[in-house]
Amino acid sequence: MRRIIIDTDTAGDDAIALLTALHNFKVEGVTIAGGNVAFDQEVENALYTIQLTNPKEKVPVYKGYEGPMLSYTEKGHETVENIHGDYGMGDAKFEKVEQRPEKQHAIDFIIEKIKANPGAISLLAIAPLTNIAMALKKDPSIIKDIPHLYIMGGINNSLGNITTSAEYNFYIDPEAARIVLHSGIPITMVGWDMCIKYSLMYNEDFNKIANLNTKGSQFFLDINNFVKKANKDAHKVDGSTHPDTLLVAIAADESLMSRYSSYYVDIETRGELTRGHNIVDLHNTTGNEPNVRVCESVDREKFKAALIEVLKTIK
Repeated sequence: MRRIIIDTDTAGDDAIALLTALHNFKVEGVTIAGGNVAFDQEVENALYTIQLTNPKEKVPVYKGYEGPMLSYTEKGHETVENIHGDYGMGDAKFEKVEQRPEKQHAIDFIIEKIKANPGAISLLAIAPLTNIAMALKKDPSIIKDIPHLYIMGGINNSLGNITTSAEYNFYIDPEAARIVLHSGIPITMVGWDMCIKYSLMYNEDFNKIANLNTKGSQFFLDINNFVKKANKDAHKVDGSTHPDTLLVAIAADESLMSRYSSYYVDIETRGELTRGHNIVDLHNTTGNEPNVRVCESVDREKFKAALIEVLKTIK
């Protein structure tokens, strides 16, 4: 079974993505970055999600950076409880579980695990890229030992989800995204545009999931009924969005990508109106070498089947 570390700001779809990762990979550890909701709540959400699967081996959770690399003011970064609910799990509030986060910092865990297993552990990033970037800054020697980095983030010449020009994960910490994009690690990017086109779950999908009648399907419904309603206001879509689950499913089975290409991708860190906006240089206008494999199309039915399989197996 392929080995991964998954970096998450666990709320809403991150939790379903984590279930998908636990189903498809040997998860060496879960690292938490500041993002969707209050940081300590993200940690609790990850711990609860892991417990739900009743894993045969302990899956450790590590606390990383609670905010962006340049969060030098008292004002925190922008969170999105309007989409994920106050606890990050929609209307639901789950009990605190027995497992506690590890004492080691997330970036030290990432560095230590990668160095001990060169070329063996891929990274899945479904949060702002703060932890990944800081690990690379602290020990750049790990870059050569990371076989692949899968990123849910950015857009491909499309509309953003936090501003008109930026996707949330890139917007919250664009400096971190720039470090990671230019690191030289082989990268696959699945952007918000792919989520809107291919990951939406509609009422008929909810009905099919409800009919599974498993702990996994009930967990999905508990979280996503809230998200489905919130998306009508925030994104003008009539369904629940699953960008993080889409990324993890693609990492598990790349045949879900029905089209992809390699492009030069970079990010704006200063713009008054465009901070966090990333370019995907479709026509090589910049003349720079491609640095990211960008997902451009997804087999939606295959993705839905993969999600159903995950939820079905959690009894």
